[in-house]
Amino acid sequence: MSRTFPVQPLLLSSVLMLSACSVGPDFQKPQGPGNAKWSVLQGQAAASRPEPWPVEERWWDLFHDTQLSALVRRVVTSSLDIKIASARLQQSRAARQTIAADQYPSLDAGIGYERARNSSKGLSDPSDKGVKSAFNLWEGDFTAAWELDLWGRVQREVEAADASVEVAENDRRMVLLSILAETARDYIQLRGVQSTLAVTRENLDVSRHSLKLSQMRLADGIATNLDVAEAAAQVAAVEARLPSLEQRQAQLINALSLLLAEPPRALQAELEQPAQVPQTPQHFAIGLPSELAERRPDVRQAEARLHAATAGIGVAKGDFYPRIRLSGNVGFQSMQLSDFGSWGSRQFAIGPQLSLPIFEGGRLRGMVKLREAQQQEAALDYQQVVLRAWHEIDDVLSVYNASQLRRDRLAEAVRQNRIALETAQSQYVEGAVDFLNVLTVQSALLANQEQLVESSTTVSLAMVGLYKSLGGGWQSIYPLATADAGTTD
Repeated sequence: MSRTFPVQPLLLSSVLMLSACSVGPDFQKPQGPGNAKWSVLQGQAAASRPEPWPVEERWWDLFHDTQLSALVRRVVTSSLDIKIASARLQQSRAARQTIAADQYPSLDAGIGYERARNSSKGLSDPSDKGVKSAFNLWEGDFTAAWELDLWGRVQREVEAADASVEVAENDRRMVLLSILAETARDYIQLRGVQSTLAVTRENLDVSRHSLKLSQMRLADGIATNLDVAEAAAQVAAVEARLPSLEQRQAQLINALSLLLAEPPRALQAELEQPAQVPQTPQHFAIGLPSELAERRPDVRQAEARLHAATAGIGVAKGDFYPRIRLSGNVGFQSMQLSDFGSWGSRQFAIGPQLSLPIFEGGRLRGMVKLREAQQQEAALDYQQVVLRAWHEIDDVLSVYNASQLRRDRLAEAVRQNRIALETAQSQYVEGAVDFLNVLTVQSALLANQEQLVESSTTVSLAMVGLYKSLGGGWQSIYPLATADAGTTD
């Protein structure tokens, strides 16, 4: 319950002379790990290593793949997810504008006409013979009102709204960062599948050659039907790998089409031509740990949520203080249109009002406790987001290093498998070994070649994951995205 009282001019003047203040705690920016260092990798270090140089914002250009870079530029202006996030950002800014309007006076104008008659049985004087007569009433006025924000409650509301806008901005940045990473991942996986297809078709040619060789030896009476059957089974087994790989290729092309807001198979002609998996550079920059909080949108967003929660405490505490509202009305009222606007038809009302909460049943105190608990949750969430970011970076660095070492060893295994296959084929022709040895070596070669492609793909995917975890990419391309969305950063 609250009571509203008229305020005398002398009392109002005294109140206005008080220094304006803002209730509630002021937001303190969380301190990041100022002197922290990246974790040192355990074990053998791979050839491509991170360096503490400034982070390359356009990290997709590090792959030196013009088609990948072109897809990234296109997805920024075409992605529906980015446009949806931009719409949410515009909503947040509009909501902030609505809240900020409480800082300023409001001014309204109105004009009206009505035909009326008083009741003879109501509050009018029964002796008045004119009460039953209908009359015209013309009215027009200007009304102004302004709530004085002496305690800073509205200021805290605007502060919380500004923080909410920052939350929406960083949500959009997270969407943009995720879309950039997803585009690069799908593209790299597509090239990996195409490389696997090339390896499989190469092995299919080898298997068919072995089948012809066994058939020729059977015709010469050197081989047996068992050799031919085993060779034919090997051909069929390799051929069986092709449909699933081709289906996966079509699926990834469609995934990229969806990111670009294109219909299925729209990029088929553009991307079905095989290309190598994009390779990572020998050295790459990961920046300084102290810069992480400024780069990662999720950390910035968690900080903004903490800011909004802190300002919310001030809003809740502001409800304990009186509200002073200045209002005024000036206009004209007449029963004849010819008199409307004349000096005699003028009317006005002006004066302040004070509203003071007296008894609310504990609602106000409960709201303060709620806002304080929400601030504690936001502070813990910020710590968790920062800690999760450190874990992500450390994990991706480990994956990147380990996948490089695995790739290099698989490359050596493939080289030795090729030598072994050539030797086994020569010995089979000479009759030194049976055909089972050839099949065994060929199967090992195919398996290691597929693993080599998969490992090379994993290396490049780890690079994408690393720059996503570092929060790089949205900074340089964000102006292009905001221009498309009609917003500014």
